[in-house]
Amino acid sequence: MKNRLFPILALAGLVAAPVLHAAPAAKARVARPAVPPQPLPAKVRLSFQTGAGPFTVELDREKAPLTTANFLRYVDAKRFDGSEFFRAMAWGAQDKGRAGLIQGKARWDGRNIIPPVKHEPTSQTGIVHLDGTLSMARGAPGTATSDFFITIGPMPSLDADPKAAGDNLGYAAFGRVVEGMDVIRKIHGGTIDPAAGQGFMKGQILAQPVRIISVRKVAIPASPQPGPASPAVPAPTPPAQ
Repeated sequence: MKNRLFPILALAGLVAAPVLHAAPAAKARVARPAVPPQPLPAKVRLSFQTGAGPFTVELDREKAPLTTANFLRYVDAKRFDGSEFFRAMAWGAQDKGRAGLIQGKARWDGRNIIPPVKHEPTSQTGIVHLDGTLSMARGAPGTATSDFFITIGPMPSLDADPKAAGDNLGYAAFGRVVEGMDVIRKIHGGTIDPAAGQGFMKGQILAQPVRIISVRKVAIPASPQPGPASPAVPAPTPPAQ
């Protein structure tokens, strides 16, 4: 019985179905030529607006691509906005205004944790710690997240040294200050809270941290193009004797 009912029900369904008009033929798609991906610029500039004034840094995406990309993730997420420079370290017994570093960080609220970045040592990138170098703070190699520092004066002890014992990979430098080193020195010269900090950071914490208002990408000024050569000016004829 069931075998006999099946074709009847199917036929009834076909009869009851409305008549459909044939759909117009689909237009042939025209293949578009593939657009090759545009290369990213080798340099990226960032403008820092701080409570001590503005300064500009330039990141080297070509030599330190992983570290630069990691830092830009925090910039794009505006995680540095509203944070602070909290540390000012003097280097050795030298005058505080001549050498050392300042350290800043991003806001860390746990909502968008960015994984640590692979370490890029100075022996690989060739970017060493000179006056105004931008570099990443870290614990063990490969643990850098958002904390960064800017050097005041050359600090070769922060570079990788394959001949040294233990952890000799140094810190991952990836850019430099191109405008506003006076602001960096102003932050570095702030009053230190002698009781703040723990371990090696005691005596290096600013009594009044300097607010990072915003960090934004900015265009790199175009290099001036050489103008047309000036016409040669004939030498004056000496007066006749």
